[in-house]
Amino acid sequence: MRHYPKNSPQAAARIVALALLADGHVCKRELQLLDQAGAHEQLGLTRQELHTVVQTFCEDLLIAAQLSWDTACRVDAATMAEMMAEVDDPALWSKVMHLCGEVIDSDGHVSDGESIVIRAASEHSQRQAPYWALHARESQAMAA
Repeated sequence: MRHYPKNSPQAAARIVALALLADGHVCKRELQLLDQAGAHEQLGLTRQELHTVVQTFCEDLLIAAQLSWDTACRVDAATMAEMMAEVDDPALWSKVMHLCGEVIDSDGHVSDGESIVIRAASEHSQRQAPYWALHARESQAMAA
């Protein structure tokens, strides 16, 4: 699995791609939703760059040995945690989680794969909470 610079638009977009592919397929409604939400702009990418991140993520999934295939493509917990650790900026994480939530909710059903992504995102948020609280206090102190 390739790595992206921490808090880069590509790292954030790959987490959205993870949510997009978590149920094993991409439906037209999900892609339309991302376009309507201006996901690429929210993440600091062009529409083509977002599609490229999704495509390269699919390529990584196809060649990765740590995957299990059944009704959905799943990334192992360690790899998923590494992907999520590439985003530790609270504002960017908030955008990513909002977009992931919209994608997952778009079909009115939460699949097993989507549940795994939600759980991993929640665990990442809990691990980051002390860091984010400290970062917020430091930012407030510098602004004063």
